[in-house]
Order: sequence, then C-alpha cells, then structure tokens
Amino acid sequence: MELIVNAQNVTKIFGKDENENRVLDGANLQIGKGDFVSLMGASGSGKSTMLYLIGGLDTDFTGDIEVCGKQIRGMSDKEMSDLRLNKIGFVFQFYNLVQNLSVEENIMLPIKMGARKIDSPEDKLKEILEVTGLSDKRKSLPAQLSGGQQQRVSIARAVIGKPQIILADEPTGNLDSHATTEVMNLFKRLNENDGLTILQVTHSPECASFGNKIFKIEDGHIS
Repeated sequence: MELIVNAQNVTKIFGKDENENRVLDGANLQIGKGDFVSLMGASGSGKSTMLYLIGGLDTDFTGDIEVCGKQIRGMSDKEMSDLRLNKIGFVFQFYNLVQNLSVEENIMLPIKMGARKIDSPEDKLKEILEVTGLSDKRKSLPAQLSGGQQQRVSIARAVIGKPQIILADEPTGNLDSHATTEVMNLFKRLNENDGLTILQVTHSPECASFGNKIFKIEDGHIS
C-alpha cells in the first residue's frame, strides 16, 4: 500500500519545565492512498496539533513525518511551501474565504496566484462547481451564502489543484446538522469517486463514521 502519510514516534511539547505539556508522546499514524481517515479525540487531545504537523504548519516536533513521499524534517522553507501548495489541500473550521471575491474567484484563487497549475482550468472549475452543488452560486459573494455553502466553497478551493491529500480540521464545527451532512457527503463522494485521500480531525462520532478508518488520540498516543 502506498502511504501518503507516515508519522512515526511523533512527540510535541508545549511550554517548558513545570509548565510542560506533552500533547503528543510518541504518536504513530499511517494513511494510505485513497483512505478517508477520521482522527477523533477530546478537546485539547492533540488531534489538530497532529494535523498541523502533517501539513507543515508547525515544524517544532521530534520523530519522523513523511508526507507524499517527502520527509518533513529538514525541509527548507521553499520545499515546505511547495509541498503545501502542490500536494496538500486544507479545509478549516472557519472558511477563510475572501469576502470581496465571488464563489468562482475564491475557488480559483490558488490557480490565479500561480500556486498550482492545472490543465483546462475553466473546465475543471465547471466540474468542481457541479460536484459541490454550487453552479448556481458561482457569482455570489460569501456573505450571500449559508455556512454549509461557504464550507463547500472552501472544499472546492482545496481540491481544484488536485492535491494528494485533504487535511480537514473540524470542518463541520460551525455548521448545523443539515449542513454537516451535506459537507460530509461531499467528502465521501470525493473520496469514493475521485480516490481523494482525506484526513479529518473531529470530536463527532457521526462525522467520524463517514471515514473508512477511525483512529482515536488519547494521552498523546494514537490507536
């Protein structure tokens, strides 16, 4: 099995001395190509910390993390930036949309900024608008959308460049139950139909159940 993520013996400590907080303590996590992994844990358990380490958003750790065949430790800033821009798509709890840009402009932002190159970008945009159910909202501004629709825009923006993995941090944390189901079904379709590898961190058993593998993090360990 081709591994997209291979994290071995990862330890992450916040603070020093008597204020030391060992959030991750020799944690291991392997994610194969095409997996939809749900990482569950209580608030403060370290699940988001693990996701940020995998995504290269935090590089202060011990252990080894390999993402898309690249060892994160020792990467230069440029190498890390290239990995995040070309191989990883991020979806956060807060949608992080540009408020004065339309739906289609927000989705195409990584392409317009030159971060990712794709063939036939307009065809790809049309396809992703259809997949995410946003075709009739393509000219709308974020303020004109519901929370669920805004999160679907952020997902579309994350996948437009065909990343190898999506890292989703509590992607339904701000959504009602109906919008949560819509977003999770979208993730499921992208995983099953496009073979997209997904790692989501969540405290919700319902959301976790959409994944084909569920791991739990407790006391700094993943099982």
